[in-house]
Amino acid sequence: MEAATAAEVASGPTLKVKEVSPADAEELQTSPRQGAGSPIPQLLLSPIEENPKIWLPRALRQTYIRKVGDIVNLLIPFQGKPKPRATWTHNGCALDASRVSVRNGERDSILFIREAQRADSGRYQLSVQLGGLEATATIDILVIERPGPPQSIKLTDVSGSNATLEWTPPRDTGNAALLGYTVQKADTKSGLWFTVLEHYRRTSCTVSNLIAGNSYAFRVFAENQCGLSETAPITADLAHIQKAATVYKTKGFAQRDFSEAPKFTQPLADCTTVTGYDTQLFCCVRASPKPKIIWLKNKMDIQGDPKYRALTNLGICSLEIRKPGPFDGGIYTCKAVNSLGEASVDCRVDVKGKGRIHALRCVISSLQRWKSQGRDTSLDGEGFGLIPISGPLITVINRMYLRSHFYFPLSHFFLSILILEYRKNCYLYFAKEEPEAQGGR
Repeated sequence: MEAATAAEVASGPTLKVKEVSPADAEELQTSPRQGAGSPIPQLLLSPIEENPKIWLPRALRQTYIRKVGDIVNLLIPFQGKPKPRATWTHNGCALDASRVSVRNGERDSILFIREAQRADSGRYQLSVQLGGLEATATIDILVIERPGPPQSIKLTDVSGSNATLEWTPPRDTGNAALLGYTVQKADTKSGLWFTVLEHYRRTSCTVSNLIAGNSYAFRVFAENQCGLSETAPITADLAHIQKAATVYKTKGFAQRDFSEAPKFTQPLADCTTVTGYDTQLFCCVRASPKPKIIWLKNKMDIQGDPKYRALTNLGICSLEIRKPGPFDGGIYTCKAVNSLGEASVDCRVDVKGKGRIHALRCVISSLQRWKSQGRDTSLDGEGFGLIPISGPLITVINRMYLRSHFYFPLSHFFLSILILEYRKNCYLYFAKEEPEAQGGR
């Protein structure tokens, strides 16, 4: 049980002195109504060694607040010798013995309430009497509980994303002053309640920042020192937040004209091919609207010839010559035509035949050029370095024809070069085929 035990002399208690005449004292001593053991004759006859005084705890100098159902246990120390008589009153009346218990000791008095009710609120007075002297102390007790719900809540206006509410204060404030109101909202989709205002003092408010397209209900709690009201009224009408009609206005802009006459950004390149090996020609053209591509050979249209295959993709034009022969060499033209004009590019295609004699001539020509540059053409000199690592590699392989204009790394071949002197320090190179160590081509 709680007890106020901090003993301190309070300014509240007062001491009163009553005058007693000799006749009153004699009457008290001889009165038949006073039974044996009555403390009054003893107090009057015994000398007062210590004046009565009440030590009121500091916590009881102001209103003592308890909640409904709490225990009230007040211990009030006092002094006086011989033992004074202590009495309690509630609002000037005697205590209700069915609800309040009092125990008086030699040096203190205890007031006990097992379950406090709001009817127990009021002013309690402790009086300590000793002879003609009297000391009093007053204690204010307030028993509170949660307030009742607000009344007549209604939705008064809905504007844009805002809703305005009004309500009236609760009929029962819980025996304490209201600290404010708590306003909550809930959308019909989730049904969850969220607090939008706390400790709000007025009886009307505007709830803002509601989501467009949702419908909301609202409720209001009253609040005092004991807490929020147990229930809260809910608005009968829902606040429907309408979606604003969105009108998209396109900005005017000038349409850009991308029309363009054909223009070749990459021309055709001259090339030399070998009989029997497919060859492709490439070029790039830019035009709008899309141009028509025409391929010509020696100014003759070859569009329907099955020997040629023409493709155009994203402005890249290609012409494939399938297994060209000696008569497929000549001037090839790519022509682009649209409504704004036309453009064309040309290239020369040479087709060389197969044969050992032609290959040997190429090798001799290369050796003569290297010798004029002062390079060592012997096997003990540069040896394999005569043939570059990259570039058109010309090799003469025994019992095989010449393959030219293909790029092969030198490491793919192991060659033995036979050097024979032939007229005026010119060298004739023959290539002999040997097994490859790492799998050549």
